[in-house]
Amino acid sequence: MRCLLFVCLVLTSLSSMALDRLQVEGYVLPNGLQLLLKPADKGHVAIRLVVGIGFDDFKCEDKELPHLLEHLLFSGIDNSGEGGLEQQMQALGGEWNAFTSNTDTTFVIEAPAQNQRKVLDLLLNLLTHTQINQANLDTAKRIVAREDGGHYSHLQRWLDKRDLGHGASSPLAVELGLKCPERAEVDHLTLEQVENIYNNWYASNNMTLIIVGELDKLLPAYLERTFGQLNAVDPTEHPPLRSMTEKADPERTLIRGALGDGAKLHLLFPEPDMGEQHDETWDLVKAYLDWTLYSELRLDKGYSYGPWADREAFGDTGFLSLNADLNREDVDSATAAVRAMLQRLRKEGMDPATFARLQQASIAKQAWAVQGNSALADYYWGALNDYDDGRFQDPAKRTRGVSLDLANQAMRQLLAQPGYLRVEEPLLSYDELYGVGFLLTGLVAVLIVWRWRVYKKRPL
Repeated sequence: MRCLLFVCLVLTSLSSMALDRLQVEGYVLPNGLQLLLKPADKGHVAIRLVVGIGFDDFKCEDKELPHLLEHLLFSGIDNSGEGGLEQQMQALGGEWNAFTSNTDTTFVIEAPAQNQRKVLDLLLNLLTHTQINQANLDTAKRIVAREDGGHYSHLQRWLDKRDLGHGASSPLAVELGLKCPERAEVDHLTLEQVENIYNNWYASNNMTLIIVGELDKLLPAYLERTFGQLNAVDPTEHPPLRSMTEKADPERTLIRGALGDGAKLHLLFPEPDMGEQHDETWDLVKAYLDWTLYSELRLDKGYSYGPWADREAFGDTGFLSLNADLNREDVDSATAAVRAMLQRLRKEGMDPATFARLQQASIAKQAWAVQGNSALADYYWGALNDYDDGRFQDPAKRTRGVSLDLANQAMRQLLAQPGYLRVEEPLLSYDELYGVGFLLTGLVAVLIVWRWRVYKKRPL
C-alpha cells in the first residue's frame, strides 16, 4: 500500500503542479478500488465513480439490465425512500446523476468542497444500503421504460424494423449486425438478474473513483477507511464486442417524414485499423475531410449551409461519415460533387499546408477545451485507458506524432472502399404533393363528368 503521508504531501503540493492536468495522483486500495485524486479549483469538487459494466456486456434482450440497476440504486437507503435520498443530497448543497453507456455506468456528483466527505458518505450508502427489492425494481422498470419512449407498442416495433425514426448510421449498423434491431425491454427482467449484476460487477476491483477540486487534506485516509471496505470479487470477463456479420446495401433511401423539400446526405466508411495512432490519426483525417467537405459543398457549390464529418462506433467497428443538409433537388448533384471530391483526394492526397494548419488547430484546442473541475473529471473519466504511472498520455504529443504520410495512408485506405450511401428524405416534396393533388382533382373531375353523362343517358 502506498504511504498515505506521501499522498497527502502530493495533494497539498505547489499549486503549479495542479495546473498540469495530465499529472494525477492515482493509486489502488488493497480491495482493488482505483483512486484518481487531482487538486484543482477551490470551493468545489467533481466526483465520478466509474463502474465497469455497460450495455455491451449483455445480449440484445437483456441490454437494459445495467441501466435498470443504475435507477434502482437511487430508490432509497432507508424508509424515507427516493425522496429522502434526494433531500439529503440537497441539504449538502450537491447534485448527482448517473449514466449508463456501452462500456460503463458512472455516478456523477458536483458538491461544495467543505461537504465532500459527507457527500462521499452518501454515495457509499447508496452503493451498500440501497433496498434492492421487487417493489423498487418495479418502480425502476417504469422509469426506464418511460425514458426509452414509453410502452413498446407493436407499431413502434414495426417502425424500428423498417428503420423509421432513426438516423442513417443506426440502421446501417443493424444491417451489418453491429447493433440490435429492436429496443430492449425491461418487463421480463427479474430481481435475480439485477442482484447478480450487483453482486458480480458492483465490486471495488471493478470501480474507479475520480475526485477533482479542493481536496480535503485527510481525504486519502478517509477513502481507505470507508471505500476501502467495499468487497472485491473474482473478475468477470467482458464478452467480445459485436462484429460485422452481415452485408448491407451500398445505397439506400430512408423515408423520414411525410412531406418536405429537405434531405440529408450521408456517406459512411468503416475505419481501417491504424494501430497505436488509431484515434489521433482518424481525428485528423476527420478534420481534413470536414474542411474539404465544407469548402466543396458550401463555399464552392453552395449546396449545403453546414456539411460535416463525424465519427461513430458500433460494436468493434468505427465509422467515419460525410454528411450534409440539402435541398431535395440537389441530392444527386451534391452526391456527384462529393464522389468527385473523394476521387481527387485519393489521387492527390492532402494539401500539406492545410493539414499542418488543422493539426495545429487540434493541438491548440486541446490546451483550452478542458476547463474547470467538472470538465477535468469528465476528461479523466473518458481517458482512463490512457492513465499510467501517475500521468495521462499527452493528447497533443500523440496528435503531433501523426505525420502527413500516415494521415494520407489512412485516408487512402478509407476511401479505397465504396462506402455506404444513405439519403434521408420525406415521402413527398411539396411539388410532388401539388402534382398528386392535381392528379386527384383531375380524377375526381373525370369521375363527376362520367357520372353526369351516365345520369343524362339513363331512360326517363
